[in-house]
Parts: sequence; C-alpha cells; structure tokens
Amino acid sequence: MKLTKKSHACVRLEKDGRTLVIDPGGFSEEDAALGADALLVTHEHPDHFDEERLRAAMEANPAAGIWTLRSVAEKVSAAFPGRVHTVGHGDTFTAAGFDVQVHGELHAVIHPDIPRITNVGYLVDGGRVFHPGDALTVPDQPVETLMLPVMAPWNKISEVIEYVREVKPQRAYDIHDALLTDLARPIYDRQIGALGGSEHLRLTPGASAEV
Repeated sequence: MKLTKKSHACVRLEKDGRTLVIDPGGFSEEDAALGADALLVTHEHPDHFDEERLRAAMEANPAAGIWTLRSVAEKVSAAFPGRVHTVGHGDTFTAAGFDVQVHGELHAVIHPDIPRITNVGYLVDGGRVFHPGDALTVPDQPVETLMLPVMAPWNKISEVIEYVREVKPQRAYDIHDALLTDLARPIYDRQIGALGGSEHLRLTPGASAEV
C-alpha cells in the first residue's frame, strides 16, 4: 500500500490502482481529494472537512463515494444521492477495495466549556493504517502504521507520547501538523522518537512511503 502525506491531516492510500483519501480539509491542498475512488471524513471541523474539495472529487469521478459520520453526511448527501454513506463506531465496510473498520465516538476535549462533537477513526485493511481524526482512540487490535496527531489545540506532547505507547504501532507518521513550525519539529521528533517506543517518522506534504 502506498501512503502519501498531504498537508495537515489528509492522507492518500493507493492499492491495486485505486485511491482512498482521508480528511481532505481546508488546510490541505486544493487538489488533495482529486482522483479519489473513496473519501473518508473523521469529523466536521474545517481542517478535516472541506465541502468544496469533496464536491470536486465526487464530480470528477462519478463512481466515487464518501463514508463519514452523520454531521458531515447531512451536508453533502443531497448533492450525491446514494453515494454518501453514514458510519459510526463498530461499523465495517469496503471502499474502493479497502476494508475499513470504524473506531471511536467523540472528539478530544478542547476545553470543558466547548461541547464535544462526534469524531470517528478509520482502521484500514485489518490494521495496516489507522487514522484517528481528532481523538486519541485506541483500536482493539494491532496497528501497523499509526497516523499520529502531533500538534493540536486539544493535545500536548505528553499525551501524544502516551498514545503511541498505548497503541504500540510498528511505526507512527505525523499528521495534524500544520500548526507546528519547522523550528519546533526537532523537539517533537526527538521526544516522541525517544519516548514513544515505536519508530517515529515524518513525511513532507506530497511525499510517499510504502506501508
């Protein structure tokens, strides 16, 4: 499986000539979702869900579909009848040849005064890749490649390190990193790499790796 990092929280997975895109949001490239056969969205926040990007991908490929939670599905389902699928924790489905399991229910706490919204994570192909969205959800099965939210208004580095320790992936790739400056990246690389207990890796936007 080929994994391509796009800006912030968006990743593209390619296998057998088909492409799955997760969280093409407003911090990602304008063409981040184009060419997708299937699109997954973890939650409604604009850095993960950009309606224009989704619409462009769906219009470019009439066979493409979207799998997402209800709050996002309600915004786009009318425009694409039969092509938008609502999912939640515990669901399983196949999208563009990828087997997907849904894990998690709530966004991480930003502040006690801010109501928590729904957030789901996607475990792809039996644990090959896990994208948790904006939560530190631990799947109930082994994870080979964890997409790791390294910097957000809702987390701190100690929580990120403990999350890697709990999931115990073979490797963790940074996502949710648009707010992290290049000046600070070596600090995160050093501490997560030294303390997380798993191989810690980073891809620049547009770069790819085999997972």
